[in-house]
Amino acid sequence: MIANKMQSLVANSSAIRAMFEEGKKMAAVVGAENVFDFSLGNPSAEPPAAVKEAILNILSEEPVNLVHGYMNNSGYEDVRKKIAESIQSEFGAAITEDNLIMTVGAAGGLNVIFKTILNPGDEVLTFAPYFAEYRNYCENFNASLTVVPADLNSFQPNLQACEQYITAKTKAVMINTPNNPTGVVYQEAVLRELAQLLLAKEKEFGTDIYLISDEPYRKLAYDGVKIPYVLEMYHNTFVGYSYSKALSLAGERIGYIVANSQMVDFKATMDALNVANRILGFVNAPSLFQRVIGRCLTAEVDVNIYKKNRDLLYQHLIECGFSCIKPEGAFYLFPKAPIADDKAFCNAAKKYNLLLVPGSAFGCPGYFRIAYCTDFDRIQRSLASFSKLAEEFNLSN
Repeated sequence: MIANKMQSLVANSSAIRAMFEEGKKMAAVVGAENVFDFSLGNPSAEPPAAVKEAILNILSEEPVNLVHGYMNNSGYEDVRKKIAESIQSEFGAAITEDNLIMTVGAAGGLNVIFKTILNPGDEVLTFAPYFAEYRNYCENFNASLTVVPADLNSFQPNLQACEQYITAKTKAVMINTPNNPTGVVYQEAVLRELAQLLLAKEKEFGTDIYLISDEPYRKLAYDGVKIPYVLEMYHNTFVGYSYSKALSLAGERIGYIVANSQMVDFKATMDALNVANRILGFVNAPSLFQRVIGRCLTAEVDVNIYKKNRDLLYQHLIECGFSCIKPEGAFYLFPKAPIADDKAFCNAAKKYNLLLVPGSAFGCPGYFRIAYCTDFDRIQRSLASFSKLAEEFNLSN
């Protein structure tokens, strides 16, 4: 029999993945072209041409043992050096390759961080709405996730509530900006206030509290919005980054962790991150795509593809009577459901071949998530279904 913990995880498997699987079944009945699957955040924009070019050039130019062999658990030194220089140039952060660990995407990176800092019984705080897998990542290390209630007016971090939730057991506070599922970008003033709060709480409890910023959507921002870089706002800060969205490489699982040099026990922490990377079974980040990243640091997907999708769908939802904060980044909309039971609402949407994810999956019931990282044509064809859904729930036009 499988482990008890795995039995509960299987029973409560991701609502996002479950909806994705249901979409495949629906497509077999009504045809894939008639299913409007907005469940999974799978990038639809093509990777930049530079990625394919880099792959071909690496395979033809670089020694086979370099491309496919083992390297330091941190990742290739030359690649980390280029990334560090890029971060210095863009954000002014005082780091070198010694601050960086290449990881198996952002999810792998978060697990490496948690393995490094968490003891059984520790608590990690995050702000609703949040990416549901955070809870599982914490439980991997016998720690718990504490969720700070959402500020439903803005979906900015609710710092007033956060102060009440931090205890002597709090080991880390985790943020995600641009946010999945809202697309909200956390404001610099709010983040600096959070940093001051954490400093005060460290002093109050005599403990070390880490700030972990999960940033796979950093490069997806619209309308000139600037995304604050938190690394040097607070001494005990990790930033986890992934190229899954910036380069449309979700399946390649390539990213990194960067740590503030002023972190408590910095050298020991970096050594522990290296060991965690190995013993969690990753050993190292994918070799070929480390080499690719080293050549593609200035490449980006065309975010206007997602902006065009956002603008069309957001405007139509507002015209249908839905209430929604206009996202500034990522590729999600998070409208308010017209009934309190968001799961029932998403089930009703299936009648119109719409696959949506209940907000309760993100710790924020009464809302639903739409992943608009799909073809523009599919979004256009889905508008009539959204109109019918709005009519069923008597939303005003």
